[in-house]
Amino acid sequence: MNNLLQNYEIILKELKNTCGHIESKHQIRLPKLSDLELVALNITAEYMSIYSELQLFRSIQGTRLDNRIECSVYNRRKRNLFSYIEKIREHLSGKFSDFTDVFIVDSTLIKICKLSRFNRSEICSTSEIKPAFGYCAAQKSRYFGYKLHAVCDKNGIFHSYDFTPANVHDVNYLKDIKHDFENCLLIGDRGYISKELQVDLFNYSNINLSVPMRKNQQDFVVFSKTKSRIRKRIELRSIS
Repeated sequence: MNNLLQNYEIILKELKNTCGHIESKHQIRLPKLSDLELVALNITAEYMSIYSELQLFRSIQGTRLDNRIECSVYNRRKRNLFSYIEKIREHLSGKFSDFTDVFIVDSTLIKICKLSRFNRSEICSTSEIKPAFGYCAAQKSRYFGYKLHAVCDKNGIFHSYDFTPANVHDVNYLKDIKHDFENCLLIGDRGYISKELQVDLFNYSNINLSVPMRKNQQDFVVFSKTKSRIRKRIELRSIS
């Protein structure tokens, strides 16, 4: 038994225990590989850093998973099961949130083409969320594309994310997540500076938003080194 199959068995067992009650799409003809087994295989591949489906199917050759599903069918079913996988993710992340009250929020840019090609690019042209121009303060440059917003805990487990055009300001994301978190510390960067938002988050959900102050702000206070180290958790994960 190879390492992939061992990890798959462990993950599948845990999914059955914790997420077996979550219903997937009704299927008249039951497949050889159930939806939960497919999700377990997908999580196993990500856990073992197997990002190529061809590599994944080469790894399961000769195991009990061999010939239970084809690569093309696996890809199609995985895309169709997005809502089901999202329910599992939310359920699992909710269990981990009971162990911490410290979260980190951040955003990262997603370029889809060079600026010189934006008017000719057809990437995401049929998407409901259209790409837009944005500015990256870290790189001091404009780009064309999207923003990925995310919240993770201090252990690096993601609890919420969203996808917006690049011209949407970071603070708008916090207006949405205030409904999903409460009684916690939320650490962000200077892109989330907003006294009005800090007051709103605290009054609505008892969320303490902590961000570094700009040096030209009145009553400047140096940002905690402990919080800076915690905030690196989401920055390192976004790079990987």
